[in-house]
Amino acid sequence: MSANTQAGQAEIPEPGITRFLFADTRMAPVWLILRLWLGYEWLQAAWGKWAEGGWVGEGAGGAVTGYAQGAIAQTTGEHPQVTQWYASFLENVVVPNAALFSYLVILGETLVGLALVLGAFTGIAAFFGVFMNASFLFAGTAGANPLMALVGISLVLAWRVAGWWGLDRWILPAIGVPGAAGTLFNRRSAGGTGPSRA
Repeated sequence: MSANTQAGQAEIPEPGITRFLFADTRMAPVWLILRLWLGYEWLQAAWGKWAEGGWVGEGAGGAVTGYAQGAIAQTTGEHPQVTQWYASFLENVVVPNAALFSYLVILGETLVGLALVLGAFTGIAAFFGVFMNASFLFAGTAGANPLMALVGISLVLAWRVAGWWGLDRWILPAIGVPGAAGTLFNRRSAGGTGPSRA
């Protein structure tokens, strides 16, 4: 693998297979299917929490406290499912602020799900989804979390094309993604009016 050097900087060229998988619009239908599935999963998780109680409103924090205490109980035995450092975080940070974390979880799941379904800021939404999956896995909850995390990591890698059939097709050029001409924040200052051309 050779690196292109220019002005003291080195750039390692991207292999053709990764360009095809993660940056070629011909892969957009595949990423659309995965993105919609993952967004649906997050919205389903959020809807369940909105509907079941203990997450928002009067009983906010009750479900988070029960979940955290269940995770803390998994730190014992010959092969504990939850590490001591994460149990300490749950006990000292999450349980005392259970109502706040309750709202953070349900709003996070809702926003990640909506962003993925709409294809808006797909890479960022997928990153925060993976962050939540990791939190659930640290708490000893497997379920669909490993599969969701793998799909989420793939969407992070494919951020350039994962939202091509979605709002990112217009959002990313508008905010100045490299290679997109006529962006909102990448205007030519000399002469004043025309968009910059890279």
